[in-house]
Amino acid sequence: METTVRSAILRRVGVLLCAAALWPCAAPAQGFKFEKDPGAQQRAAEETARGARVAENLSTPCRDAIKNKKIAVIIGEEQSNGVVLARQENYGPHFQLINGRLQALGLRTYTPEEIRRQIAQAEIDAYFKNNPDAALSAAKRLGANFVLRGLITSQATYNPIVRVNQVSVGMGFTLAAANGRTVANAGASAASYAGPDVRAMAITLLNEHADEVVSRLYSEYCRNAEVAAPAKARK
Repeated sequence: METTVRSAILRRVGVLLCAAALWPCAAPAQGFKFEKDPGAQQRAAEETARGARVAENLSTPCRDAIKNKKIAVIIGEEQSNGVVLARQENYGPHFQLINGRLQALGLRTYTPEEIRRQIAQAEIDAYFKNNPDAALSAAKRLGANFVLRGLITSQATYNPIVRVNQVSVGMGFTLAAANGRTVANAGASAASYAGPDVRAMAITLLNEHADEVVSRLYSEYCRNAEVAAPAKARK
């Protein structure tokens, strides 16, 4: 009996102690609100602004002019010594992100396998050295109306504050017509990402900016085509 009474008393004391501990917090808790994450608000604002830019770029009316035109995407990666690696089999995910958006505009794209079968590696390497003859030869071999060259660049730095290596990644795209003439340029860059895998970071960058990059290429091409067209054809 004594044990039962003691247990009951201890339980009661425990409840009272918990209540006493929680009580001071009860009143102010009624008006408590979590503050919104300022970073999330900024990211949402950036996404909204990016979407508006994409919509504006795509409003340029020339989709009929590029419908079913053939376009080849070749991608290279510039090393710290200035040499460009352009083995197309290394950039499958990058092709998919860009090709899918080009197809949505009505263009006909080539797969990396089709490009490798029809263009020699030496020709692709020459293309990244801004060799105009290589550009003409590559487009002719594929029967392409356009060639879109994407170049991945990176810069590694050491952050002494957090003691990690950081890599800033950028991607620049140049759209050329079959005759080798440059008709549009666009690019994107990402602030310091920590990590050594530049290609993986380039995929992350493309995931975030591919819509805007492709829409800018489209808009710039349409504007150039409109300016270059004869006045009679524009009427």
